[in-house]
Amino acid sequence: MGNNGRGNIKTGSTSGSKSTNQYNRPPWDEYFLEIARVVSSRSTCLRRRYGAVIVKDNVIVSTGYNGSPRGAVNCIDSGICKRKELNVPPGERYELCVAVHAEQNAIVNGPPERMKGSTIYVAGFEADGTLADARPCLLCRRMIQNAQISRVVYLNKSGEIIIVRDISELDQMEGTKS
Repeated sequence: MGNNGRGNIKTGSTSGSKSTNQYNRPPWDEYFLEIARVVSSRSTCLRRRYGAVIVKDNVIVSTGYNGSPRGAVNCIDSGICKRKELNVPPGERYELCVAVHAEQNAIVNGPPERMKGSTIYVAGFEADGTLADARPCLLCRRMIQNAQISRVVYLNKSGEIIIVRDISELDQMEGTKS
């Protein structure tokens, strides 16, 4: 992350025009990714922090962060990460993790009728605060597709904004997240 903890979000591929007025308002994609960053601060995972924001017509429909299911002990409270204890590499053996992903929580927390045609914004960070690739995992991609969310916007490790309008494109991109 940059000096102020906000990262170096690159704006080359954002939607909306750059503001030229004195107030320097961010384009919508940057704005909602910044909100996803703040949502990630609620994460209860010891390994990584992810935040997701679902938006329709520039109005927030739902938010979610990665963490233990409601009523379960949070990893940050117990100090135990099963995958870390077993030296499981990133992107493998998700079934060992108690956490629900940010995208999944945002979908579950939102009204189903507002999902169709919406955009999901995802930001992720390593435990040390550096950017993590926030490309949704296979299970989250399935949920995004099933919820009929039509657009995915996320930050990669370099801070670039990646915009995906066809969820099947994500299946062809390299890398995974855990």
